[in-house]
Amino acid sequence: MSMLRLQRPRSSYTNGPLVTVVMDGVGLSDLQEGNALQLAQTPTIDALFKRYGYTSLAAHGLAVGLPSDGDMGNSEVGHNALGAGRIFEQGASLVQNAISSGVLYEGETWRWLIEGARQSPRSFHWIGLLSDGNVHSHEQHLYAMLRRAAKEGVKRGRVHILLDGRDVSETSALLYVDRLEAVLAEINQVNGYDYCIASGGGRMTTTMDRYEADWSMVERGWSAHVLGEATRAQSAKEAILNARDAHPGVIDQFLPAFVIEDPVHRGQPIGQIQEGDSVCFFNFRGDRAIEISRAFEESTFTNFKRTPLSVRYAGMMQYDGDLKIPQRFLVTPPQIDRSLGAHLAYNGIRQYACSETQKYGHVTYFWNGNRSGYFDESLERYQEIPSDQVPFEERPWMKAAEITDATLSALSTGEYDYARLNYANGDMVGHTGDLRSTILSLETLDLSLGRLLRGIERLGGAALITADHGNAEQMFERDKKSGAIKFNESGQPKALTSHTLNPVPLSLFDPHGSCPKLITDGSQQIGLANVAATTMELLGFTPPEDFQPSLLKGGHG
Repeated sequence: MSMLRLQRPRSSYTNGPLVTVVMDGVGLSDLQEGNALQLAQTPTIDALFKRYGYTSLAAHGLAVGLPSDGDMGNSEVGHNALGAGRIFEQGASLVQNAISSGVLYEGETWRWLIEGARQSPRSFHWIGLLSDGNVHSHEQHLYAMLRRAAKEGVKRGRVHILLDGRDVSETSALLYVDRLEAVLAEINQVNGYDYCIASGGGRMTTTMDRYEADWSMVERGWSAHVLGEATRAQSAKEAILNARDAHPGVIDQFLPAFVIEDPVHRGQPIGQIQEGDSVCFFNFRGDRAIEISRAFEESTFTNFKRTPLSVRYAGMMQYDGDLKIPQRFLVTPPQIDRSLGAHLAYNGIRQYACSETQKYGHVTYFWNGNRSGYFDESLERYQEIPSDQVPFEERPWMKAAEITDATLSALSTGEYDYARLNYANGDMVGHTGDLRSTILSLETLDLSLGRLLRGIERLGGAALITADHGNAEQMFERDKKSGAIKFNESGQPKALTSHTLNPVPLSLFDPHGSCPKLITDGSQQIGLANVAATTMELLGFTPPEDFQPSLLKGGHG
């Protein structure tokens, strides 16, 4: 723990609290059309940028530990970087390297899964997000494992696909299904091999809940994958087309769960998960993988009615290292130590963190280096505001007002030196592809931010306002080469529901003029990881030498 001791050559620059505000999913773009940030009425943000300026931070690719600068950022890696202060190789890179090198297949967990699946009549099942978004998963990881399992003599494989339409184009599911079917057909060319899609559903209806916001999503997944109970179809393609006909306008992420029927044994599911089977949840990101992992592993599970099932279950990674979920995994997750939160707690700084359910784990678990719980409960308080279980585009204000109320109430007690909060609006509403609702979500955020900053000013404090990645600033799909907007069959711009490659702002709200200025040269060599050292300096500490340097003019580094 001695490595957490920081030198403190001066006291905090402010007489009141220092607050970090994460405007989730709000990036910077000069594009006008489809830019919800520019289309929204945002007097608070406009005045903030005009008076204090801002610097642009890289929030994607190599700057947050992803394989390449072609990889868009996401909330997990963004909050990891904000809290870690350094750049760690993230899940997407770690998994790709483990597959490319063959290390994954040499591990004890892979051998254990294969051993079970080779015992007739057992099957090897894969569950996960089918896309190349590289935020939660990547289709190529799945294809590599399918081919390897077949090469190692696993005769029967089943894939349970979760449809994306969120980190990729909103109605692209059939593209990924066709590519998967081609791989399965390739494997099935060998006599005696039987690999196919068994069940699926949209990621926001089936299996991939997070932070216990809606356990019914996980229950629907369990019913489809394990019990074989959901709308039936003869193929995944048929299931998707039928669902689109039944629910016009509904995009992939919201399509209902489905089960594929056995063409030989009519009326029977082709591949429900059964006693003794091997199961791999192939997502590498943790937040939407924990609950289904608990359903498979916990003996005293009570979140929905479930008969315990004895299978060989493993995750692509361990999704929660403190709680050991799941117990077995294929790739060791990034080992993030000595985070900002740990340093501050060890050095006596009183901390407060707040968000609504949808992003609560981001300002706690991910911020703290994929670590659950407190570093020092006597110095820290984490507050979750329960999210509403309604479509985000129908309530774009979400819980911004309540987060602001809770944070101002906590800060007004004088008990906290540092606070962090996340406004989820720009990201969660932006993912729906609904431009009008996203504009409203940012106007709500702006209103709440204005209240928060006025409260911080009254308390003699200052605030760092930033984001974890882009989203709301680019709501239309554009051609990668020409930049032209893409249009759908109706002549309307195609909605972009994914994150972006755009930088994010960092502005220092300093109403009392007590803080050094931020570097505002717009260099893309700086990114989210620089915010931690900046925070430490504002609190009077000298950042560790291995942290990305502070962005204060004249600061360390």
